[in-house]
Amino acid sequence: MQAAWLLGALVIPQLLSFGHGARGAEREWEGVWGGAQEEREREALMLKHLQEALGLPAGRGDENPPGTVEDKEDWEMEEDQGDEEEGATPTPSSSPSPSPTPEDTVTYILGRLAGLDAGLHQLHVRLHALDTRVVELTQGLRQLRNAAGDTRDALQALQEAQGRAEREHGRLEGCLKGLRLGHKCFLLSRDFEAQAAAQARCTARGGSLAQPADRQQMEALTRYLRAALAPYNWPVWLGVHDRRAEGLYLFENGQRVSFFAWHRAPRPEPGARPSATPHPLSPDQPNGGTLENCVAQASDDGSWWDHDCQRRLYYVCEFPF
Repeated sequence: MQAAWLLGALVIPQLLSFGHGARGAEREWEGVWGGAQEEREREALMLKHLQEALGLPAGRGDENPPGTVEDKEDWEMEEDQGDEEEGATPTPSSSPSPSPTPEDTVTYILGRLAGLDAGLHQLHVRLHALDTRVVELTQGLRQLRNAAGDTRDALQALQEAQGRAEREHGRLEGCLKGLRLGHKCFLLSRDFEAQAAAQARCTARGGSLAQPADRQQMEALTRYLRAALAPYNWPVWLGVHDRRAEGLYLFENGQRVSFFAWHRAPRPEPGARPSATPHPLSPDQPNGGTLENCVAQASDDGSWWDHDCQRRLYYVCEFPF
């Protein structure tokens, strides 16, 4: 009896201490497992937020998040059966491929980010090449504009030189082929032109429409036109008009005309009875009023007639000598 009590006194404390140690180990395991579970939950939450920010589909590993109670129970059952399975020979099993872990998803995302970064780098390289090409094209366009400006200036200078040459040629031609009178030369043109167009053509050749300033020039011009157009009588434009005001006759250079040679109807012979109406073919000039504002000279007698400025007639140019 005393031996039984002695045995109980020795064994029971050992069993109690073993029980307390087992429960302590269990509590320690639960603390470690709980910390690992919280860490995995935080990683899963961060992964979910990262996938939402990048617009990527959620991985299949999220369907069974790690660190659940089921995983803990499976792990305990596997540990309890570990000793039994040590001696057994493992047999191959055709289990399905494991779902991707959060580490795999993070690696995939990082790979995608690296690919995007490489694509952005290539875009930057191409943009730099395009910027360089744009700069080259801009410089080439600027050079073309400068060359076009130089060409325009050269063309303008050439046109001015051509105009001077044409005017000099016209002046020399007028004095060589026409009538030279003092410091003037007159040249008849047999082209039919309106008064304004005739003035423009005379100006382009370095002169203007004829502007006889006195009777001497008028008589010399009359003899020249009669000889050039005989036996016909052609009206020839002069540089005289009253377009600015009716009855105020001016030369093309703006000077007022002080000498006139208007045509007059024939007077009746002495002793004859004067006619009540003037002859319709030779009335006194000017008689056109505001409808006839330009002056032409008759080639047979040198008299002045007013005509419509749009009428197309021969013209005579005047050149300085």
